Amino acid sequence: MVTRKEDTSKRVARRKYEEKNKELRKEKNANFQTMIPRELFEEINVFLTEKGMTKVDFIKEAYKTMKGNG
Repeated sequence: MVTRKEDTSKRVARRKYEEKNKELRKEKNANFQTMIPRELFEEINVFLTEKGMTKVDFIKEAYKTMKGNG
């Protein structure tokens, strides 16, 4: 059985904020929801850490490069 943590004013406020802004976030953001093999995932994470890049920055740069604008 899963037990919920006790409601605090901070948790209640956060849930209220999340519910209020849920649709706005969906309109502005999206994700690819994709799976890759664990070995490749870890290799990419090491590479990004060494380069000081986030996954989002990496995707943007790869996209620009593949479009020919990089």
